[in-house]
Amino acid sequence: MSRLSLALFWFNIPAFAILVVFNAIRLIKYRKQFFADLTDHKRGVGFFTAVAATCVLGSQCVLLVDLHSVAIALWCLGTVLWIVLTYTIFTSFAVKETKPSLAEGIHGGWLVSVVAVQSVSLLGGILAEGFESYREEVLFFSLAMWLKGGMLYIWIISLIFYRYTFFSMSPADLAPPYWINMGAMAISTLAGTTLISAASDSTILLPLLSFLKGFTLFFWATATWWIPMLVILGVWRHVYKRFRIIYDPQYWGAVFPLGMYTACTFRLAHAIDAPFLVIIPQYFIYIAISAWTLTFAGMMYSFVTVRAIGTGARQGANGDPSS
Repeated sequence: MSRLSLALFWFNIPAFAILVVFNAIRLIKYRKQFFADLTDHKRGVGFFTAVAATCVLGSQCVLLVDLHSVAIALWCLGTVLWIVLTYTIFTSFAVKETKPSLAEGIHGGWLVSVVAVQSVSLLGGILAEGFESYREEVLFFSLAMWLKGGMLYIWIISLIFYRYTFFSMSPADLAPPYWINMGAMAISTLAGTTLISAASDSTILLPLLSFLKGFTLFFWATATWWIPMLVILGVWRHVYKRFRIIYDPQYWGAVFPLGMYTACTFRLAHAIDAPFLVIIPQYFIYIAISAWTLTFAGMMYSFVTVRAIGTGARQGANGDPSS
């Protein structure tokens, strides 16, 4: 689907630029609120999306248009962002005097921190070949980041699973970012397949090849386990509990995991020589595209609705009786 891939890539570039500008304005004009969000247990982890977005865009620059220099710049930026955000956010969580309870503070969005570190590993693995004499150092760094992401997932998912099973859950609590439970393992799988592909010519990775394949399969199996569970919980939320479906930006947190699971399964099938797995992405890609399309349509509809309400409010303020 090369045309669709390129279309989405060219869409991502202005979207990325807009987000950079808006966040810069937010930091300059609302600095106090910006840092309050950064150190908030519920909202702080959302900043890790900046790392994931930067590195995923970098991966697209290499795979779709062969812009290695741009991808390297984005990789360096993503790595610096990851370092700054990781030690700012988690240090602030540790030293805060007033903290929320586990049930109030933890949610699926926390796993964006795993997505962030694995996106750095993924782009590093893709770019390693172009570094020539520094290839081994880049691969070692990517391997270390991959392992950090795996350990971070274990820490966080333990808390999330504990919250699932020992605290009451309302329909509102099961927001779409819980799909990142699966998405974090999907991008971990994809990063693992990149390391497997590079192992044959690497003195560092080749002795670890069996380990890489085993853990990559472990990540994929975990991601796969989550899919039926999340679907069942979604049915409970919207069908049994009749929770209304309306557009919310959080639904993008469910779109990314679906696309990432498609990509990682396709790559895994080739990495471990399991062609029978290819049947999954052949159909799952349409689920991912449908989810993106529906969420995008909901976003555009919400823009139109908000604009219409704003226009009506201004007309009413000016004394227009039709409003």
